[in-house]
Amino acid sequence: MVKGIISDMDGVIYRGKQLVPGAKDFVQRLHDSKTPFLFLTNNAEQTPLDLKLKLASLGIDGLTEGNFITAAMATATFLKNQNQKQHATAYVVGGGGLMSELYNVGFSISESNPDYVVVAKCSTLSYEQLKKAVRFIDHGAKFIGTNPDMIDPVEGGLEPAAGTILAAISAATGKKPYIVGKPNSLMMMLAARKLGAHPEDCVMIGDRMDTDIVGGMEAGMKTILVLSGVTTPELMTEFPYKPDYVFNTVGDIDLANL
Repeated sequence: MVKGIISDMDGVIYRGKQLVPGAKDFVQRLHDSKTPFLFLTNNAEQTPLDLKLKLASLGIDGLTEGNFITAAMATATFLKNQNQKQHATAYVVGGGGLMSELYNVGFSISESNPDYVVVAKCSTLSYEQLKKAVRFIDHGAKFIGTNPDMIDPVEGGLEPAAGTILAAISAATGKKPYIVGKPNSLMMMLAARKLGAHPEDCVMIGDRMDTDIVGGMEAGMKTILVLSGVTTPELMTEFPYKPDYVFNTVGDIDLANL
């Protein structure tokens, strides 16, 4: 039996404000089997507490903040380890979750010659924010993205995500961001370390071939693709790699046979 389960959330556990069928039973089986697990999400808008409360509102109880790693957490950890300045600053295009994680590692949020421009999905994005981000990068700020996802699955369809904003800023500046979240295997390594397991003893569950599956594969993990998010069976065949397992939803996963 695997020693750790690492699962995406959007499109795997829920779509927007609706629970994916079978997700509640899957999480209960994780608890019952005492399988260590983490929810690993490219969502940088919300804090672990926000995500815990969201899942509780959907009927999934028994979780703690320690059951989550977000792209905001991974980005803050990366910048803390990379930064050499005592009082580093960042301009943020993103939500409160990202700002909170940056504050936690000692960064100040600034619009005065920031050291970094850090970009995530932003539901309140304005043209003024885009102008400032472009100007700061042109003046030497380092360009960081929390994740490359172009779209997010929600109830009723899809909506633009962080990658869309990154593409606009990149087009305007001619510079590409360094992206910390999936598919960067850094996030997978952080998750495995938190579980106290080697990557080869972990399974990564996700709905995206270009982030979840390739990130887990490159980290040395087994991978499971679920078809409850953005990837269809037809789309899966377009990639030069494949997951170890494919299921319709997480409710179909038999932990004992992984």
